[in-house]
Amino acid sequence: MNVKLHESTGERWFKGFNILFLILVGLVCAFPFYYVVVVSFTTPNEFRQGGLLLFPKSWALLSYEYILSTKAFVKAAGVSGYLAIVGTLASLAVTSTLAYGLSRKRLKGRKLLMMAILFTTLFNPGIIPGYLIVKNLGMINHLSSLIIPVLTSGWYVLLMKGFFDSVPASLEEAARIDGCNDVSVWFRIILPLSLPSLAAFGLFYAVGYWNTFFNAVLFINDHEKWPLQILLQNLLIDSSTSMGVNTVETGLQEIPSETKKMAAVVISTLPILLVYPFLQKHFAKGAMVGSVKE
Repeated sequence: MNVKLHESTGERWFKGFNILFLILVGLVCAFPFYYVVVVSFTTPNEFRQGGLLLFPKSWALLSYEYILSTKAFVKAAGVSGYLAIVGTLASLAVTSTLAYGLSRKRLKGRKLLMMAILFTTLFNPGIIPGYLIVKNLGMINHLSSLIIPVLTSGWYVLLMKGFFDSVPASLEEAARIDGCNDVSVWFRIILPLSLPSLAAFGLFYAVGYWNTFFNAVLFINDHEKWPLQILLQNLLIDSSTSMGVNTVETGLQEIPSETKKMAAVVISTLPILLVYPFLQKHFAKGAMVGSVKE
């Protein structure tokens, strides 16, 4: 029997106020990015007129043509793409295998290793010790210095371990009865079940690698190996930078530096915005749904 509850007038007013408030908060949060997009598509003449641009009278791709035609930007985007792909895959491999090992009670020294990982989430060695380790390992000015020091996160390992703890031991026991060894159990049973969690953590890792900035400032001296965020920083600091391109030859020398900056920000943000909708559903999806039947 379905019982329909009627909302009081006060409850309806409260719900309406909450909806209106959340809409206003959403608009406030979205407006800066909207303004960046609008300015990036604005023609030079309209931008020079000044004022707040809410919608351009005419749309132009001059800033994007300039940004995408520069060798430095293409190289930096390639470096960031390499870090996001290779770094994310390596981090997921290390994090998932370590978390799975810790979730198995038969692992010797499991509690001691857990305490060591927990210690890393509470205490940070600092910038100077980290730099000295990277230097002594010979990774200065090498892209590995942007991956290996942040290869995994103690917090992510503990979260993923909690997921593996929820995997019924009967699944692993059944696989072993069928003749599977540890590697087969991992690839044929555990890995397929953990795809939703891997997708969620993979997005976190990918965003971190794509937005690599501070470590690149510390460890990368060669501008040919700069990731995208370092190039954008230099573009923002030096608004007259040509990013390695002769503006006279391109015929785009009249483009305001502000519209070029906005176009660079949009291009650097776009990949993550395109990837997120495909992975967002995995955040709420239960990894064990349908895996075990009574």
